[in-house]
Amino acid sequence: MQREKPFDIRVCLQDIAQSISEIWSFLPEQRIFFEFQKDLKARKAVERNIEIIGEAMNRILKTNPDFPIDASRKIVDTRNRIIHGYDSVSEDVLWLIVVNYLPNLEKQVKDLLLSSSM
Repeated sequence: MQREKPFDIRVCLQDIAQSISEIWSFLPEQRIFFEFQKDLKARKAVERNIEIIGEAMNRILKTNPDFPIDASRKIVDTRNRIIHGYDSVSEDVLWLIVVNYLPNLEKQVKDLLLSSSM
């Protein structure tokens, strides 16, 4: 019988940081929306990484509902929308998330990973 590993929030935060890093690498060099819009592979890769971010956040919130990440519930809701409402997620929505919300999330995750309180 295998023993279940204890839950480690740091692992989820590292997964979020990795997904953010991958998202940045998939974007067009000039970060022009119309280039992103034309690149199906980049859009799908960004979409998948947003799903991973949302799932990692969901796991964190199950352990600690008051975890100090801005809009953590919205991050999970976005993951659910992408998975369950896949036909209603446009490249505009993905771009909005990446440009407007990802930089702040990236900073918060990096700060949490650097803090010694976890």
